[in-house]
Amino acid sequence: MDYIRRVVDDEIDDVLPELSAISLEGPRGVGKTATAERRCNTVRYLDQPAQYELADADPTVVLSGNPPILIDEWQRVPAVWDAVRRSVDHGSAPGNYILTGSATPGQAPTHTGAGRIVPIRMRPMTLTERGVGVPAVSLSALLKKSVPRLSGSTSVSLRDYAAEIVKSGFPAMRMLSGRAHRMQIDGYLQRIIDSDFPEQGVPTRRPELLRRWIAAYAAATATTASYETIRDAATAGNGDKPAKTTTQPYRDVLERLWILDPVPAWIPSRNHLNRLSQSPKHHLADPALAASAMGLDVEALLGTEGTMLGNLFESLVTLNVRVFAQQAEASVGHLRLHGGRHEIDLIVERSDKKILAIEVKLSAAVRDDDVRNLQWLQQEIGPDLVDMVVINTGPEAYRRKDGIAVIPAALLGP
Repeated sequence: MDYIRRVVDDEIDDVLPELSAISLEGPRGVGKTATAERRCNTVRYLDQPAQYELADADPTVVLSGNPPILIDEWQRVPAVWDAVRRSVDHGSAPGNYILTGSATPGQAPTHTGAGRIVPIRMRPMTLTERGVGVPAVSLSALLKKSVPRLSGSTSVSLRDYAAEIVKSGFPAMRMLSGRAHRMQIDGYLQRIIDSDFPEQGVPTRRPELLRRWIAAYAAATATTASYETIRDAATAGNGDKPAKTTTQPYRDVLERLWILDPVPAWIPSRNHLNRLSQSPKHHLADPALAASAMGLDVEALLGTEGTMLGNLFESLVTLNVRVFAQQAEASVGHLRLHGGRHEIDLIVERSDKKILAIEVKLSAAVRDDDVRNLQWLQQEIGPDLVDMVVINTGPEAYRRKDGIAVIPAALLGP
């Protein structure tokens, strides 16, 4: 399979000449190893028995070779992290090490490398990277309010978006179709239960309960449902609910595996708003994992009468926005007042605390009611809001008379 250049490639190329060590972080299968291999002259695969034994016996052995040196699946020998850190402390040259891993160890040593080994998050492929549509609007430009006029059109349909939700942004999975594709995604989830949990020191005594918990979490995609609500949904019909001490490790391990990717609540730096909720919005690393966990294919998704399709479409858009925001050195949160009186799906915040507010709508048309919360936020925070956007499934990018940008998901790029 030919390598498809990712948005994060630009970020890596920008910092690697000046940093001694970087760590690519993200779930298994997202493409970290392939991205790192393109830049490295020496590769150490610690998931291979011989390489593992060498590293386990003496972690400094894997630091030898012609740089840049890739240390893949470093978490299998956590002492390697400290060996790299010490090398950096002793004056290692820029561009010397790239570490990749699909998990952080249960007793993660990463705090000891703060400032020495710089983490870079890698997420599944965006619509742009998948070749779905041609981007016509830059998120970076929107953050700078330097798009006086929007234009661009796309023929990507609602069914196409549903297909992309199911197809996945994991590169290898996208190469498959039909039964092979379904088996691959289901096997990915099953491996988490059968192998990854035990490797993280949390054996699954009740694997069927964990599988139901993942499905319940998937059903809560793009909501702020409490973990108690998710637990109850996973054990519906059972009078004996598992204790928090049983389900809390599920969340912890899935976060260490980068499978859970919640969007945190946005907390403004200035005292603009009162009664803000601090609950995260739930998302899995890839909406395809959520669809698979719930047993939804394209036809079933289109038949959910908009509710679950709308939530997974928001998750797909959120994936795109987070990748593009990272490239722009911005963070992403969501806004919700207690009681849900006002909610905004995505708040992209620049380093100077100016924000871009985004609503996601599963609709080809945008009505006045769809922008009510954006207009409310504009009144509340004034000039701190650089732009307002509705991302939808329509065919055209344009600005409404009130100045709010309307952008089809397939037309948004970095």
